[in-house]
Amino acid sequence: MRTARRASNMEVPSFLRQLVKETEKMVTFFFKGGRREPGADDEYSENEEDMGRPYLERPILEKDTAEGGSKWGINYGMASMQGWRAQMEDSHTCMPEMTSALPDWSYFAVYDGHAGRMVAQYCSRHLLDFILDTGCVTVDEDVDQVKDGIRVGFLNIDRHMHTLTRNESWDHSGSTATAVMISPRNIYFINCGDSRTFLCRDGQVVFYTEDHKPINPREKERIQNAGGSVTLQRINGSLAVSRALGDFNFKEVEWRTQTEQLVSPEPEVYELERTPKDEFLVVACDGVWDAIGNEELCAFVRNRLQVCDDLREICTQVIDLCLYKGSLDNISIIIICFDGAPKVTPEALQQEAELERVIEQKVAEIINVIRSKDEEPDLLYVMKFLASENIPGLPPSGGISCKKDCIIGAYQKYAAAFRSLEPMVC
Repeated sequence: MRTARRASNMEVPSFLRQLVKETEKMVTFFFKGGRREPGADDEYSENEEDMGRPYLERPILEKDTAEGGSKWGINYGMASMQGWRAQMEDSHTCMPEMTSALPDWSYFAVYDGHAGRMVAQYCSRHLLDFILDTGCVTVDEDVDQVKDGIRVGFLNIDRHMHTLTRNESWDHSGSTATAVMISPRNIYFINCGDSRTFLCRDGQVVFYTEDHKPINPREKERIQNAGGSVTLQRINGSLAVSRALGDFNFKEVEWRTQTEQLVSPEPEVYELERTPKDEFLVVACDGVWDAIGNEELCAFVRNRLQVCDDLREICTQVIDLCLYKGSLDNISIIIICFDGAPKVTPEALQQEAELERVIEQKVAEIINVIRSKDEEPDLLYVMKFLASENIPGLPPSGGISCKKDCIIGAYQKYAAAFRSLEPMVC
């Protein structure tokens, strides 16, 4: 399976235009099913008149995707989508071969911007350079030295951007950062904010990064020591993350060091030794984690890897799943696979084919019922009906929404056949 390419400027048939409209209704139906109050999950909250409306009337569903790999057995897929947000503020970095001096090292990161995009974009282009400029990441790989270099790199780029904001026309944005640096021996987990990374090993989530929220006791203590407060789970009632790059309006307490400000740019860095049982890593923004948990996503990805060898397609399916589960945010995800990741198997493909056959048969039955009432087939009705059915064999944690392509294909097939049977009007 491959992801769809960007649409061309060719004329779209009227039936397909109607299908797009019905698909948007379908998305809205699933979205409203789990919808939270607008603003409840915003990382940065301000007066709507000052910031403009943070959400769109309908989501932007077009996705950017990428894939790649290294000759050392690491392959990755990435996908991102603007979704319901008025702006796309996420950025990412994918480097399966980190540098010419360290070709068997890899680096992957997701930057989740808020109140603007400049900090996230700048970090996606330059953070790794600041880490490498410390001279701590070398072929010899002293673990403590590498971890210290990562930490110092974060502090240095934050200090540098703070200077830039005083001299150039920067916005007032900030960005969380979650990343992995992979050496031949170790995986370094890097996190600053509430984006998250986990490792699946031997079918289980064996490690995940901790979200940095103002209500966490250690974070709350630092905020209060810097003269701030935590109100409505936000710093001074405004910012919903306690560590981030940028956000310099929260880093102006002169009598506190860089890591003791209301918002700290200091990442937490952990390392795990690699093993042959390592399967895959997931690096994603909170637009994913607002909708699905670690174990649920792990089970879903493992299931999809057994029927699909296109990591971009699996990332796209995760994004759609999160959208249908009610995620309001920009959504970005990177899946990095090791040699131990599940592989496509004939048995799994046969089960998937049987599942799609059952779904297609159910779609045909639904449309036949609609035809018997002389009514127009409607994709939204079909989706609602299927969502209420108990269909065995659906991907774990995915539900019927992750089989939307199969449903839309069957709907198009049988609805088109229904239309071809309509009497001609002279």
